[in-house]
Amino acid sequence: MTPLQFEQQHEADWLELEDLLKQLKGSRKKRRDLQGSRLAQLYRRACEQLAMARERAYPVYQIDRLQQLTADAHQVIYQQNELGLRRLFNLFAVDFPCAVRAHKAYVLISTLVFVVPTLVMGILVYFKPDLILSVVSAEEASNYARMYSDSTEVLGRARDAGDDWHMFGFYIEHNIGLSFQFFASGLFAGIGSVFFQVFNGVVGGAIGGYLTQLGLSSNFYSFVVTHSSFELTAFTLSGAAGLRIGHSLLAPKNYTRVQSLVLAARDTIVIIYGVIAMLLIAAAIEAFWSSQRWMPLPMKYSVAGLCWIAVLSYLTLQGRGRTHAS
Repeated sequence: MTPLQFEQQHEADWLELEDLLKQLKGSRKKRRDLQGSRLAQLYRRACEQLAMARERAYPVYQIDRLQQLTADAHQVIYQQNELGLRRLFNLFAVDFPCAVRAHKAYVLISTLVFVVPTLVMGILVYFKPDLILSVVSAEEASNYARMYSDSTEVLGRARDAGDDWHMFGFYIEHNIGLSFQFFASGLFAGIGSVFFQVFNGVVGGAIGGYLTQLGLSSNFYSFVVTHSSFELTAFTLSGAAGLRIGHSLLAPKNYTRVQSLVLAARDTIVIIYGVIAMLLIAAAIEAFWSSQRWMPLPMKYSVAGLCWIAVLSYLTLQGRGRTHAS
């Protein structure tokens, strides 16, 4: 289908949607009655048509028109009170998981880029422990062994009993910093995102393999398994967003590179909002749950399993049948 045929086929819907938006803007009473209305139907169609126009690299003026239409319709449908609670709910109930699925190719690549080096390095260090020194210093390796030794009272970084809140803040700062690194380094044609994911995967795999070889696997894996469902997933999604940014610069299609970058930033900002929320949850789990030794291992692994199922189900199933605004 040519761009002209595309426009002719859908012009009537676009004009009708524009007319409805003019009528409904500013009318709160009418907005409350919109569910299931013609506006919602036209809005969903426009979102689908926008995705199609982007995929087929139709002219910029068509994509800009559809972007403006969907943005205006989203604002009218979901415009909320001063606290924005419903808007926040819609962000996490629909927009975030839908955005992740819309970028599934980038998510898959990001997952492989992170997981494969982690597994390869973990296996290599397990069978040849001296390789740990190619990743961290001897002092750091000893510190990790102490952190997960059978004699330690608290797993992970050393702390006093009252330091959980301090560690909560530390984990937030540390993890959001890493996540931003994965995302922002995508500006270097995506190479930066790949580099930092591979690097962190190699380090993490080396530490895991080293501790496993020392016989500390139950302490180490019982510590990381629960919060990693949120943390590692968030890192992967940050990397995927970085890859999307990099791809927009390498293949801008019919846009200038600046236009392509702006479009990619709009597409991925929802993912970054969701990533921040996931990292807050991960930090809370890591500070207040993962480090505790009094809990039996079956309880820890059961909770971890539930967390992984919840995260994966949320990202793959939540919001299906509804359309998010780009």
